[in-house]
Amino acid sequence: MAQVIIYSHRENLAARKKAISDVVHASVTTVLGLPQDKRFHRFIALEKDDFVHPPDRSSRYTILELSMFEGRSVDVKKELIRSLFTGFERDLGIFPQDLEITIHESPKANWGIRGQTGDELKLPYKVEL
Repeated sequence: MAQVIIYSHRENLAARKKAISDVVHASVTTVLGLPQDKRFHRFIALEKDDFVHPPDRSSRYTILELSMFEGRSVDVKKELIRSLFTGFERDLGIFPQDLEITIHESPKANWGIRGQTGDELKLPYKVEL
């Protein structure tokens, strides 16, 4: 399980939501082995006055927050971060200077999904990677 929140300037997201979602989804399916049909992406489009950041970031500045079950190794999480940096630069022209990524992990029992706690779910993929 992974949910992603994408924050950026409104004008950056306006024409790029699908492309950004595609890059994120390619990374989480390839690196984490998540199912192709499971996308949980939320976009937070911010006005310039609502998104304060250092002047060395451009109007493409984007923050990704990934919430997921704990269980992935440090190496897998680093691979995911590298994959996201690569995909954003290659497919979107958003350079590493303009992308920040945070992974938040929590125990499966802290999640409620489809009327069950996460530790009761039968998942079609592995979390312990």
